[in-house]
Amino acid sequence: MSKVVVITGANRGIGLEFAKQFRAAGDHVIALCRTRSKALEDIGGIEIYSGIELTDANIVAKLPETINRTAIDLLILNAGILHSDSFGAINFDALEKQFSVNAVAPLRVTESLRDCFTSKAKLALITSRMGSMGDNTSGSTYGYRMSKAALNAAGKSLAHDLKPQGVAVGIFHPGWVKTEMVNYSGLLEASESAALLRQRIEELNTENAGRFIHADGSELPW
Repeated sequence: MSKVVVITGANRGIGLEFAKQFRAAGDHVIALCRTRSKALEDIGGIEIYSGIELTDANIVAKLPETINRTAIDLLILNAGILHSDSFGAINFDALEKQFSVNAVAPLRVTESLRDCFTSKAKLALITSRMGSMGDNTSGSTYGYRMSKAALNAAGKSLAHDLKPQGVAVGIFHPGWVKTEMVNYSGLLEASESAALLRQRIEELNTENAGRFIHADGSELPW
């Protein structure tokens, strides 16, 4: 049975691959992005809404109307930014921006769209193992690590708070993916990561929700 899939940050990288793959599977894809890309437009047969600045509270508050209050089966919160930094040379404006985009915006979007969720909807948060404290063996990258740890904390709480509504929340690390964010230095193609994550999302339910899961299915330490 086809489903309605809403994806943030859908114009490139993993978000773009999600849009391609869910569309190819026959699903109704709603792509949200700040700036549409030709690659996104070339998919065809999907709804694209550009100009969606997720740090703008007014824009996010109007998302239900933007998508015509369409019932959502799967919401993938994929949009994120990365600014590398090291102790002694931290750009605190960039650090705060990462918190706003990577941690606050996903929570804001979820709260805005909560009434659009179907009875057995799923929410997928695309985080990073760099938000793991147990896995941190190298330090540095403060803003990204801190913002993703905050996103993980929000996801854990959302798993509890949305369970009575029947919504299952997954917290997923996509692997080290060859995207623009990391100057294409990763190990996985975006298409491979998206395919693995689709498997994890398929397995997600309210009983196994709220876990920090690698794209390969292994559980990561907080």
